[in-house]
Amino acid sequence: MWRLRAFPDFVQPCLPSPVERPPSGPAWIHEIKHDGFRLLARRGATSVRLFTRNGHDWTERFPLIVEALSALKATTCLLDGEAIRCDDDTGLAEFEGLRSRRGDVHLCAFDILELDGRDLRLEPLAKRRALLARLIRKPRCGVVLNAQFEHDEPLVFEHACLLSCEGIVGKRNDSRYRSGARIIGSNAKIRQRQPPLVRSKRIGASANGGDESTSG
Repeated sequence: MWRLRAFPDFVQPCLPSPVERPPSGPAWIHEIKHDGFRLLARRGATSVRLFTRNGHDWTERFPLIVEALSALKATTCLLDGEAIRCDDDTGLAEFEGLRSRRGDVHLCAFDILELDGRDLRLEPLAKRRALLARLIRKPRCGVVLNAQFEHDEPLVFEHACLLSCEGIVGKRNDSRYRSGARIIGSNAKIRQRQPPLVRSKRIGASANGGDESTSG
């Protein structure tokens, strides 16, 4: 009898590398880098668990995310994303409120590593994104799909700067998910008035790294 291999609850996240400018071309997509906590959200057959990028269990910190993951139409899944808290006035991710646990916290998901027992890490990013979009296609408090932009990389970065976002992340559409990989590719970080730092990944397909206090 054929059986699915067990998939781990936690997988070391894929991390970006800094470059001088956002990569461009039809092979690349870009996402807004939100100011929050990097999370691996595991929906198991009987429960949901949330892990930081270093593997610490933060399930009890974000009950709204747990509730949203529990309602997804999947038996199992593992999502990669950013836990964010949005400012009531601007609608932008606001880190201080997140750290002090004020207001609702949502998972801004940008990748999926496993779905219903199927390991997706060797699939191209474009396919993983399509599966992720299908899984969370309906608006739901607690989990949202991070938007992606396929063209006009300088314009995307300029608008991220104007909105005081943390930066942008560039990824190749054909990239696989490589845990811990720091490979040439684009996370463009914006820190107040400092010159932006651009990071990206050429092979690893997930987004921005970061520690437990920020995911930059």
